[in-house]
Amino acid sequence: MLLILTFAGISAISTTTFETNISGNERVGATAFYASEGIFEIGLKQLDQPDHSEKIKPIPRREIGQDSYGWTGSPQDKESPKGLLSFGLFPKTGYDSSWAFTRYQINATGESFGAMKEVEAQVSYGPLPAGTQY
Repeated sequence: MLLILTFAGISAISTTTFETNISGNERVGATAFYASEGIFEIGLKQLDQPDHSEKIKPIPRREIGQDSYGWTGSPQDKESPKGLLSFGLFPKTGYDSSWAFTRYQINATGESFGAMKEVEAQVSYGPLPAGTQY
């Protein structure tokens, strides 16, 4: 009977240790995801600047919280982040030819304790004046 109770105790300890590791990995992954979301939001704020250009400047690796970092670009762009990518002007239904929109792609990567998560989204910015504006 003592042997069975010993095996049950060892199994319970092993399961608890395994579950603790899983929850720790989930926390680190979530922190990396939120760091990438923070950089994504900073990239969106750049679009609100009145002088934003076709290629918006990259966001270098910066600390987002304790032991969490983020930058624009993919995980391989850690040392040389990439800017937001512009796909140029395009018309949108419901607007006449004197208005256009710009589409951007924002890639943002977050890192926390070695875990990395990347967010990629395309956003439409506008309407912007286009054409001759008669």
